Amino acid sequence: MVKVVKRDGKEEEFIPEKIVVSILKAGAPVDVARRIAKKVECMVMERENVTAKELTRYILAELKKVNEEWYRNWIVFDQAVKRRRTEEELK
Repeated sequence: MVKVVKRDGKEEEFIPEKIVVSILKAGAPVDVARRIAKKVECMVMERENVTAKELTRYILAELKKVNEEWYRNWIVFDQAVKRRRTEEELK
């Protein structure tokens, strides 16, 4: 099972449904959210662990391909709620 290394160094089990929920919050419909989550899951399933930053990078790349507005919603949410500067952190 793939482990996610969080920003604080803690590890937790990779749960694709968490990706789905986050994408739904960005405004995407369930089918799109599940498709992106499955794609990201396939990207990391052979790995022992993946960082939260890597996951975010993969998710945002896929989200941006599908709908620029949902991508921007994610970025705005991270800035407003999580106090993160996601775009800058991922460069």
